[in-house]
Amino acid sequence: PQIVCCLIVCLCWILDAVLTIEPSWSSYFIGESVTFKCDMNEGKDTDWYYTINKDGREYAPYRDNKDYTFEISSTDRSGEYQCSGTWKGSHNRKNSNTVFITVLDKPKAKLRADNTAVPVGGSVTLTCSVNPSSSSSGWKYYWYRDEKSSEALTTQDVVFHSNGQISVSQEGLYRCRGGRGNPVYYTEDSQSVRIWKTVSNRPVVTLYPNWSEIYRGETITVRCEIHGGDTEWDYEWETNSMIKAPNQNKYRIRSASSSNSGNYRCKGRMKSSQHKTTEWSDSVTLTVSDNVHSAASLTVSPDRVQHFTSDSVSLTCEGNFTEGRVRKFSEDGRLYSVCRRMTGSTCDINTSKSDTGVYWCESGSGEFSSAVNITVQNDGNGPILVSPVHPVTEGASVSLSCSLRTQKILSNVFFFHNDKLLQNDTRGELKISAVSKSDEGFYKCQYSGRESAQSWMSVKGESSLYVLIVK
Repeated sequence: PQIVCCLIVCLCWILDAVLTIEPSWSSYFIGESVTFKCDMNEGKDTDWYYTINKDGREYAPYRDNKDYTFEISSTDRSGEYQCSGTWKGSHNRKNSNTVFITVLDKPKAKLRADNTAVPVGGSVTLTCSVNPSSSSSGWKYYWYRDEKSSEALTTQDVVFHSNGQISVSQEGLYRCRGGRGNPVYYTEDSQSVRIWKTVSNRPVVTLYPNWSEIYRGETITVRCEIHGGDTEWDYEWETNSMIKAPNQNKYRIRSASSSNSGNYRCKGRMKSSQHKTTEWSDSVTLTVSDNVHSAASLTVSPDRVQHFTSDSVSLTCEGNFTEGRVRKFSEDGRLYSVCRRMTGSTCDINTSKSDTGVYWCESGSGEFSSAVNITVQNDGNGPILVSPVHPVTEGASVSLSCSLRTQKILSNVFFFHNDKLLQNDTRGELKISAVSKSDEGFYKCQYSGRESAQSWMSVKGESSLYVLIVK
């Protein structure tokens, strides 16, 4: 009988107390509530006094209720928790397992738009998220339009996709926030993003005379024509030519030179409502030919368009000639005859903001190379886009990446092509295995919320000549 009694008692105490928490999340935020549930696995719940311990010390004293709920008031609530039970009328005591809780500051939702201009008849996608991602479980997202609106948007206003994404077709100032739990715990509102609606008028770029190839010294006019209605427009041009077009509806080029070669496209902005714009027109290519075969080339080391200040950059003239000079158009359009620091046919630059410009090589006999663009990043903490200096041949492969002065290889990067987000997930580099003409355009990268400048990547055929420029 004594052995049987001992076995019964021992088996009862083998069943240890169990501590669980609700809601069961990996991390909690200041202002949320958490409930500890202490199960003694013996007798009735009312047969026990309960104590909650934190980091080995008593945190909440004896209580008759096995559930204990409290609101998290600070990050000091992070720690290792355990519950203990004392059998009423005796000193028998059981301890539970331990549970570690991490408490973070109240989060702010992040809002990202794949585009800020709604195309005609289309929509743009907005994505809301809560960081850190390891604590993103349980969130539901609430969307709002315009600053004074406190009512969340519904399916009558937008199209809801997976949790955290919506498509919108109306213009306005959008923001979001996350919420979880019962009662609902809300994050801080995200920053607001202005979404514009593109008007249906379609601009067209025309050349007068209508020649896509002209020769040095000729005159041509590039026009931006917007049809439909009596609207007055402000005009915006985007070009990869060395010389920028003025923001007017037409650009008259007198005594054309190779500096005017490039792709031109335009869009209009209503004078009466500056946030209403047209879409970009299709690009028109203008080639200014010297009718002379170029026997010179210019190489850049390191082979990229964008550079940080105080970087060492070498530009080298190559070709069948004895004397080669590196020439430059500065950012403000001034012409510099030669590089100030030439060693043989190599120009060495310790980069500063004033070194931003367009460079090419010219031989003593008048042969010259195609031009390349060098841009110096003035923000020492911002990223640069690592992209090729020279045009990429159709069918070839190319990789673009993002770099910081202090960290050459970045992994969590977003890439944009003509201001449109290329993918919703971050990556280390953008690889294009077989380049086509549709890949031509402006590229930029974003890392930790900071964006690089835009760089134009040209795509050429076997015998085509294009110019590379950065915006």
